[in-house]
Amino acid sequence: AFCESLKDGISGIKPFDFSGAELLASGFGGSIDDFEGKAYVKPRKSLKVMCRVIQLGCASAELAMQDAGLEPGQTDPDRLGVVFGNEMLYGEAADLADAVEGCLEEGQFQYEHWGHQAMHNMYPLWLLKYLPNMTACHVGIRHDARSHSNSITMSDVSSLLAIIESVMVIQRGQADIMIAGGVGSRLGITQMLYRGQENVSQRKEDPQSASRPFDQQRDGTVNGEGGATLILERADSARARGANILGVIGGYGNTCAGATTPDALENAICASIRQATNQLPESNREIGYVNAHGASTVKGDVIEARAIKRCLDQTPVTALKSQFGNLGAGSGAVEMAASVLSLPSSTIPHTLNYQFPDPACPVQVIAE
Repeated sequence: AFCESLKDGISGIKPFDFSGAELLASGFGGSIDDFEGKAYVKPRKSLKVMCRVIQLGCASAELAMQDAGLEPGQTDPDRLGVVFGNEMLYGEAADLADAVEGCLEEGQFQYEHWGHQAMHNMYPLWLLKYLPNMTACHVGIRHDARSHSNSITMSDVSSLLAIIESVMVIQRGQADIMIAGGVGSRLGITQMLYRGQENVSQRKEDPQSASRPFDQQRDGTVNGEGGATLILERADSARARGANILGVIGGYGNTCAGATTPDALENAICASIRQATNQLPESNREIGYVNAHGASTVKGDVIEARAIKRCLDQTPVTALKSQFGNLGAGSGAVEMAASVLSLPSSTIPHTLNYQFPDPACPVQVIAE
């Protein structure tokens, strides 16, 4: 369904229908409908210590292992590892409602009551539901992965860093197979109120046209939720078991800007691009296209576009957040999965809502 939607350019952005949505400036985003964690999470008793985001991550890992043809016990557990990208989890409003209500006096929240009053009204294992390292923990337990395990919480780049770290683990001989991915959500009302709405699109009249990467009329990002897992494996190991190899990671880049000025950020993006391309053989350095971050923010898109133009000239660019929104820590893995799954058909998922090219974003956008 995901691949078909990408191919057909079907937007997953829609108005929110949960209680409290009227408190938000945007009121729309890319949510996953009809998700039931119990259909994927094993053992089911683990669900009681998983919030929705962790359930999504574990579900993606379960589906990836099935797709890779790897059943529990089929591979050496000491040669199987997990790295997962997550972000800070702020708690779901429903889990906090009773605790907050217990601290109210005449409709006003009294902070001094929290310590002795709220704890009586909270689920004893509440904290385990929201620790960002628990996705990797649950995935590792489920699949008996005893090699390298780690969790990365670096906001939007978390899942790409998880994939890079997993490649490095295989390269240094510590594992044959790595379960690598990421999951995130920017849709929880608690998180949205905490983060604020200043960089979020206000295009309420037409939510599906709100995410407009590199378009001159963009007014902010659109929140979403989702996760993806990739099974990374040494080539000889994959061939030996007859795996369906979907793609090869030819290189990667990882830099730090050191400052948040536009020039510093542009330089860091360029450095990452050059690190990745320099790892490719000289005969294979022609880049087919770039799957950009493309968050549809007014300032961020300009910085990214300039970096791509500077390092890759007119290499075509697509930005898939236009289809499903900003998934936070899950974005990179989901976008990489989209690229990998499009390879067999030799088609590139296109950018939605790119109608008015922005001279400040000098990239060749793959659009409808």
